[in-house]
Amino acid sequence: MPHRALVAKELADFLRVLSHPHRIRIIEELRDAERDVNSLQDALGISHSGVSQHLMVLRSHRLVSERREGRRVFYQLPQPKIASWLMDATRFLENESLAATELRKAIDKTRRSWAEK
Repeated sequence: MPHRALVAKELADFLRVLSHPHRIRIIEELRDAERDVNSLQDALGISHSGVSQHLMVLRSHRLVSERREGRRVFYQLPQPKIASWLMDATRFLENESLAATELRKAIDKTRRSWAEK
């Protein structure tokens, strides 16, 4: 497989792991400190098993790691920059929402002008 195709495939696989809102929120919750499943459950408002399933996906791709303390398991980001990278990605959303706002304004203005005729 040519190098560009290989890298593109790996990036697509990586982005697929991030393609669920709960997994993005887990990464953001782990931004500054490690957390256990119960605290993540409280923060996300989803079931314990749901949090565990998302953590399993993130762990299998080495986006989160774990530390055991007795029976409790704490999760952290081995590469904390991923949380910053996701925050940077919100800039694309801003541009999109600005365009949508402008489009809505244009539609409203057009409807008003067409209604006057």
